[in-house]
Amino acid sequence: MADEFVLYGYFRSSAAFRARIALNLKGIKPELRFIHLLKDGGQQHTPDYKALNPQELIPALVHDGHTITQSLAIIEYLDEIVPEPPLLPRDALGRERVREIAYAIACDIHPVNNLRVNQYLKRVFHADGAAQIAWQRHWIATGFAALETMLARSGVRGAYCYGDTPTLADICLIPQMANARRVELDLAPYPTLRRIEETALGLPAFDAALPKNQPDAE
Repeated sequence: MADEFVLYGYFRSSAAFRARIALNLKGIKPELRFIHLLKDGGQQHTPDYKALNPQELIPALVHDGHTITQSLAIIEYLDEIVPEPPLLPRDALGRERVREIAYAIACDIHPVNNLRVNQYLKRVFHADGAAQIAWQRHWIATGFAALETMLARSGVRGAYCYGDTPTLADICLIPQMANARRVELDLAPYPTLRRIEETALGLPAFDAALPKNQPDAE
């Protein structure tokens, strides 16, 4: 396996946060390149970065000259090239359960709350800061209510979303918990999510990936 990794990210991006956790769990230390999503009109829109990722989103991972975009694709790629520790269960039903939780976050909660959505709300619908935060709280709370029920009644939940080792599901959950705290969402209704978060943040791989611990943190 070649060992030349470059990660393009931004400290506050939850998608980049996911990639950082996965890299840490796999023991991979990439070269970090920072794409500030607000400066210069958004550095993700520059011609150089757009040539790397036409979606103009982060993260992007370059491994041995090959570019991989989309955080979930990056994480599963890392899991294939560095099998230990596994981020998905060995059995098909277990993998489905983990992906179910991960996709509920990465496909349903996160996309309607990210920066470009908030910028569109402001630009087109003239939503001020308070309205944007109310929007984010609503959709995070809606998603978290379902996740709390799914995990609380799960027969396979352990210390983490699935069993007693972190998986793709936890890698998606912890950044979304950080987003919820950033908009000051009341997390009291989600005791299962909070317990999993506390356990995960006790691991260096998760703690080191926190936005506040990044070199480009503001």
